[in-house]
Amino acid sequence: MLVAAAVCPCPPLLVPEVAAGAASELDDARAACAEAVGVLAAARPDRLVIVGPADEPGRGAHPEGAHGSFRGFGVDLSVRLGRAVAGTGPAADLPPSLAVGAWLLEHAGRPDVPVEGLGVGEPLAAERCVEVGRDIGARSGRVALLVMGDASACRTVKAPGYLDERAAPFDAAVARALGAADVEALKALDVRVARELKASGRAPWQVLAGAAEAAGLTGSLLYEDAPYGVGYVVAAWA
Repeated sequence: MLVAAAVCPCPPLLVPEVAAGAASELDDARAACAEAVGVLAAARPDRLVIVGPADEPGRGAHPEGAHGSFRGFGVDLSVRLGRAVAGTGPAADLPPSLAVGAWLLEHAGRPDVPVEGLGVGEPLAAERCVEVGRDIGARSGRVALLVMGDASACRTVKAPGYLDERAAPFDAAVARALGAADVEALKALDVRVARELKASGRAPWQVLAGAAEAAGLTGSLLYEDAPYGVGYVVAAWA
C-alpha cells in the first residue's frame, strides 16, 4: 500500500552543477524538495518508486542500480537508482526526470530501501495512468512514491512554450490538487490542455492519483512558483 508520496519538479537545473552560476535561483525549490523527500523517509517504506516523464527510449521500468547522467547538459555527473546491484552496467539509461529524482534522493537523505524507477510517456491516457498507479498501490508492503514532473511551460513570453493565458489557472488548480492530496482532481486533469501547455507532470501525477486512491493520505503544499516561466510545484503526502 502507498504510505507516502513526494511531488517534485524535474528540471536538471535543480542540480547545482548543471545550474552553475544560476544555482541560487532554485535554492527555495531545492529546500522544499529536500523537505518532501524527508517525508518519504519518515514514513519508513519498504520500497520507493520514482515516477517521472520520459521520452520513448526512457519509458517503462528501471531497476535498482540503473544509472543516469547529466553529461547531456554539459556536466560530467552520474547518478544511480538506490544501491549498486551486481550486473548493472555503467550505461546511463535513466531519462532526465528520473536522474533528477535519483540526485534528490542522494542529496536529501533517501530511505535505505530498494529504489526503482518508472518512466511514463506523455501520450499515456489518463485512465491508463490511473491503472498503472493502482498496480503500484496494490503492491505488498509499504510503498512510497517520488513523483517528478513540471506544471505548464507557458507562464511568460520567455517560457519554453511562450505565454498562454490558460497556464496560470492550470498551474493553480494543479497546486491546489497536489497540496490537498485531491485524487479526483488529479484524475480529472485535461490531457489535451496539459499537452498544449507542455505540462510534463500530468501523467506522473495521474499515476500518483491511482496509487493513492485507497491510501487516505493528506497533502501539504511546500512550494509553488514559475521561475523561467515554468510551473514548479512541491508537495508531500503522508
